[in-house]
Amino acid sequence: MLRTGLKKTLLACSLVALLLSSMTACGKEQPQLASDKINIVASFYPLYDFAQAVGGSRVHVINMVPAGVEPHDWSPKSRDIQTLTKADLFLYLGAGFEGWVGDTLGSLKSDVKVKPVEASHGIELIPGTEDEHGHEDESKDAHGHKDEHKDSHGHKDEHKSKEDEHDHGSMDPHVWLSPLKAKQMALNIKDALVEVDGAGKAEYEANYKQLEGKLDALHEKYKTELAKTKKKEIVVTHQSFGYLAHEYGLTQMAIMGLAPDAEPTSREMKNILAFIREHEVKYIFFEELISDKLAKTLAGDAGVETLVLSPLEGITEEQLRNGDNYITIMESNLNNLLKALQ
Repeated sequence: MLRTGLKKTLLACSLVALLLSSMTACGKEQPQLASDKINIVASFYPLYDFAQAVGGSRVHVINMVPAGVEPHDWSPKSRDIQTLTKADLFLYLGAGFEGWVGDTLGSLKSDVKVKPVEASHGIELIPGTEDEHGHEDESKDAHGHKDEHKDSHGHKDEHKSKEDEHDHGSMDPHVWLSPLKAKQMALNIKDALVEVDGAGKAEYEANYKQLEGKLDALHEKYKTELAKTKKKEIVVTHQSFGYLAHEYGLTQMAIMGLAPDAEPTSREMKNILAFIREHEVKYIFFEELISDKLAKTLAGDAGVETLVLSPLEGITEEQLRNGDNYITIMESNLNNLLKALQ
């Protein structure tokens, strides 16, 4: 009897410990809102970073997408939506970037206090199917001729190209990769903060001015340094650098479309290889948060090397530990661009 009772006690203790462990794990996964600050939920990393910079000591910011996770592979769970509804501000990019936002906002009850803020408001978007100079570069061959994707009988190929398969609609949403457009995003965040917390206006204005100065300096550094390079052509993993290319006179050739989830066709791979040879491209850029297999395979076929160029859609665990942010990662991007374009 004693032995049986002891077993039952030990089993009960084990179950309690397991339950407490699960609750602790859930606590780590589910960020807690602050009772004494303006709570902000951001849909992805750049908005999280800008909100922290502008909000300063008056805000508590939660990044919905965990470190090390690519936003295209992520969608909110019910607990994420619960946190969002209890916040003061919900920052999302808009421009078709977050496919889940429309349904989420549409499902909010009228008594929910959170204020949604479209951070890309006021920014002129560029077409996603066109390059930075207004040419339909993804549907052209390496010599600039339009590739109609025709079959052996001359009929138009009915299979979708990678640009037809992306989730962002017809416009390129990657506006944050232009420091000047990042300023507009930060301004929209600042204005929203002033609206919900007028008492903090002076602090928000001062913080925004400081961030604005850093973004202006970053822009001037990009403009000055990239103007010196002889080469202007870059090959990237997915078509996310259109605004950066437009701002600084570069031409991007993307292996995949606006979302890094559509494999290129064999015809597109041939066109990219021809582009690499024609422009004597030395490096193919890959991203930390998605597989580098395709970039490395293409680099091997072309006899070139690879380098990181972050689209800053998310942040890695290592970058988080190192205290990196939008500015430092963009500076690292510039260093790698300069290496590739020399």
